[in-house]
Amino acid sequence: MITIIGLGNPGEEYENTRHNTGRMILEAFRKKLCFSEWESDKKSRSLISAGKVGKEKAVLVLPETFMNKSGLSVGAFVKSKKAAESLIVVHDDLDLPLGAMKISFNRGSGGHKGIESIKRGIKTEAFIRVRIGISPATPSGKTKKPKGDKAVGDFILGKFKPKEAEVIKKLSKKVIEAIKILITEGREKAMNALN
Repeated sequence: MITIIGLGNPGEEYENTRHNTGRMILEAFRKKLCFSEWESDKKSRSLISAGKVGKEKAVLVLPETFMNKSGLSVGAFVKSKKAAESLIVVHDDLDLPLGAMKISFNRGSGGHKGIESIKRGIKTEAFIRVRIGISPATPSGKTKKPKGDKAVGDFILGKFKPKEAEVIKKLSKKVIEAIKILITEGREKAMNALN
C-alpha cells in the first residue's frame, strides 16, 4: 500500500496559502485519478481517500493537525522503516523557485517543520518527498527567499497571488504524472525522468 501525504494546515483560513501547496496538489491528484471522497479518520487525525494507481493500491492523507504535528497523523499509516519506503510526501519548499519540482529520498528536512515532524513520527528520513517550489525568483531563476523568521512565516502563510496560483495549477499536472511514475515505475525512474 502506497501512502501519499499532502502537507498543510487544516481550516479555511489556510486555504490557498503557500504552506498548503501539498494539500492543494493532493486534492488535484484525488480528483484527476477519481479516488474516493475525503473521509475523516479520527484515529490518525486526518482526512483519507483511497484508490488505485495502475495495479497499486494507494491511500491519500491530509493531516488535520497543524504542519508541525504532521508526524502524529503519518505515524498511524507508517509503522516500519520498510513501510516508510512506500511513503510519498508532497510539500512546499522555500529552497526552490515557484513552479519548480524536485523529488528527494532520504534527505534532511531543510528546516521544513512538517518534514521534521514526520521524521520524528516515523523515526526515519528514508521516504520520498515531492518538493514544490514556492519562492520568488530572479529572471535568471535564482530564488529570492524571505529573510528572518517573521518574514518567512508571513510569506509561507500568505495566500498565492492569482498569477502564482496559475503556476501551481499548471505544475500540479506535472506533479500528478510524477507521482504516477513513482508508484508504477519506481523511485529511480521518476528521479531520472523528472529531476
